[in-house]
Amino acid sequence: MDELRQTLSISTKLIGVTKELEASLAQDLEKLPEIEARYRRINVEEPYRLKATAIGHKLLLTQARHASGLPHFSGRDYKNTSELLQDFEIMHASLLANNGELIANGLLNRIYRTISAFGLTHATMDIREHSGVHRNLLTQIYGELSSSQISEELKSQGKKEIKNLDEVGKKCFDTFVTVNELIDRFGSEVIESYIISMTKSADDVLIAALIAKHAGLLSLDDKKAFAKIGFVPLLETVAELRAAGEILDTLLSDKNYRQIVSLRGDLQEVMLGYSDSNKDAGITTSQWEIHKAQRKLRDVAIKHGVKLRLFHGRGGSVGRGGGPTYDALIALPWGSIDGHIKMTEQGEVISDKYGLPALAKENLELTLAAALEATVLNRKPRQSVGDLNSWNECMDLISDSAFATYRKLVDNPDLPAYFYQSTPVEQLGNLFLGSRPSRRPDASAGLDSLRAIPWVFGWTQSRQIVPGWYGVGSGLKAAREAGKTELLQTLLKEWHFFKTFISNVEMTLAKTDLEIAERYVKSLVDPSLHKIFDQIKTEFELTVKELILMTGETEILGNQPILARTLQVRDTYLAPIQLLQVSLLARVRSQQQVDPVLTRALLLTINGVAAGLRNTG
Repeated sequence: MDELRQTLSISTKLIGVTKELEASLAQDLEKLPEIEARYRRINVEEPYRLKATAIGHKLLLTQARHASGLPHFSGRDYKNTSELLQDFEIMHASLLANNGELIANGLLNRIYRTISAFGLTHATMDIREHSGVHRNLLTQIYGELSSSQISEELKSQGKKEIKNLDEVGKKCFDTFVTVNELIDRFGSEVIESYIISMTKSADDVLIAALIAKHAGLLSLDDKKAFAKIGFVPLLETVAELRAAGEILDTLLSDKNYRQIVSLRGDLQEVMLGYSDSNKDAGITTSQWEIHKAQRKLRDVAIKHGVKLRLFHGRGGSVGRGGGPTYDALIALPWGSIDGHIKMTEQGEVISDKYGLPALAKENLELTLAAALEATVLNRKPRQSVGDLNSWNECMDLISDSAFATYRKLVDNPDLPAYFYQSTPVEQLGNLFLGSRPSRRPDASAGLDSLRAIPWVFGWTQSRQIVPGWYGVGSGLKAAREAGKTELLQTLLKEWHFFKTFISNVEMTLAKTDLEIAERYVKSLVDPSLHKIFDQIKTEFELTVKELILMTGETEILGNQPILARTLQVRDTYLAPIQLLQVSLLARVRSQQQVDPVLTRALLLTINGVAAGLRNTG
């Protein structure tokens, strides 16, 4: 703002001022008596500079209000970003109306765009809670309610007395209350989305909305209706993804929930989880079901006349939806991006993509370019109905066969023991590397309770990387044996989804090193479990063979020599680190007491492998 004040040294003797700016400045000077008399006197013929001074004062008062928790004072500080932008718009319009285009479209416009992007809060926070926690709280408040009763309670003006909650219920309700307080204190941009994880039905979203009503975040009163936050179903498992269209259609068909969406600008956000579906069904079925879910959600949104914003809960690894962002966005179904896109970036991805200003700029430009391209050019089907049906049938065949192969591995009762012995995943839980515990609370020792992130991280550390490719070979083989060899090659050339999927799998295969993995198995795994490694090795060899047959290349990454060479160079440094990790794991597991020196050394090897492989978790 200091630089802007220096720039806006424009005298009314040379350039005019609109009535709107005069009125706005007069109001500022009345509300802000602390603006020194010398500024008022010196800048009396420089209204633009004086207006910039007033904006600076209001920003300082806004900062002080946020720090102290005092209420908003209209005209003295900014309640939200739109009030701040309005001040800049008044100045901008006045300059344009009085031949001040050079200044208006220079620094002033750059500041305006920055504020438009980041607002007063710089970033918007999402709140996320499990649907089961909401159901537990609802039961404590109401007892059992049917779907229609939940919807009716949303509209009713009465509020239940919230008391005698258990610890989990109180924590959940207090979160809603805190969200309301934060929005009132910092403005509507501070929190916009409330995410309901493990959404299995429309009721899971309606229940969260009903709790929000009791916390003051929502009212459907005809005279003063408001919705301070939006409600976002998170679809994570294959079953939830397959029910995506039905869940959203049921929600938007409910007149009371539809009113909430209207109050939020007719925008409905839906989050898609890549991690749990991959752990549940393997990469092929996970990617395919997510793709089909987006089609269904798009069609339902069009049917109900709402804008759809898909929130992609991607991880850094291919097994959790990672891979090149540009390719991923271009591969989305037509119409699923309509000027709105949202995605997660994981910790190690943030450091890789945004650690340097030049890298950050390049990655943001790539993401923006892909979002714009998908919005403008991908507004209708690229294939005929007949072609799309045959492509879908082929992909269904690949997915079904891949799923069966993957589940045969995962359902093996010996796999949990093999996984924990052949990977450092148990040690990961003691190293506090992630934002959440590696296991879900109240969980058993099996794989079902293990979160998707350590599932992927563990396989990656031992270079088996099962979540990134397992089952793909069986799926492609089934399609080839069904006489679809030419169709597979057509899909690879003409279908962005399939091309991106295969490209990501190919990269993961190149990072898989079963010679290194065999060192883990022979040194750390009970010999009776070695047959599982043989099973993994067989599927790996099949997947490599089928990809080479389909692509026509002589080796994996044959058409990406630079990437292939890059990975080879990294392997030179990774191999000794991984051999050291095998030795350290054996020593750590043989000790009855924790040795902090060995633990530290093991952590360093884990960091080294993660850095070398990059997209790991």
